[in-house]
Amino acid sequence: MTGLSISGLALFAAALAVAAVAPGPGIAAIVARVLGRGRPGAIAFTAGMAIGDIVWLTLAVLGLAVVAQTFHEVFALIKYAGAAYLLFIAWKMWKAPVAAPDLAPVTVKESQVKLFFAGLAVCLGNPKTMVFYLALLPSILDITRIDALAFLELTTVTLTVVGLVFAFYVGVTLRARRLITSPKAVKMVNRGSSVVMAGAAVAIATR
Repeated sequence: MTGLSISGLALFAAALAVAAVAPGPGIAAIVARVLGRGRPGAIAFTAGMAIGDIVWLTLAVLGLAVVAQTFHEVFALIKYAGAAYLLFIAWKMWKAPVAAPDLAPVTVKESQVKLFFAGLAVCLGNPKTMVFYLALLPSILDITRIDALAFLELTTVTLTVVGLVFAFYVGVTLRARRLITSPKAVKMVNRGSSVVMAGAAVAIATR
């Protein structure tokens, strides 16, 4: 059993936290979704994004950056599928009925499995995430010396860091959402969230 040093894990955690907390298409999608739909589905959506991080971490650790490029068409398909789903969510937000003071409570059941895979697709197609794991991670750690224990440690740190970041954004967005009570404000939030979600979809699809 070797694993990584405490300093190595701390360096990875710090770099990942900086990358994860920086606003990008993934964070925009989370914020827009929570603003427009509330808490329902947020866990499934962000869980999919977190697992997406593990997929990219695995590719980087196994030295499969070249494979990722080789199967560019597969990742492109995943990227466009995620972008298309975000556009679908954006359209539903734009058309959402207005209610006050509960900010259009969600009555339509959404598939948690679909939301999970939507989050996964968003992460796998997010250029910021790809750059971190496939380009920056090798400069932070010597990935050729990572054994099974070290990979388990990295996986644990990754899930912890991105989980905390996603929970922070969801929590802050929910608090902001509760301040909105008038029908006019609800409509503005729905339309604004729709535009942000569509922008996230475009950002993912065009990079």
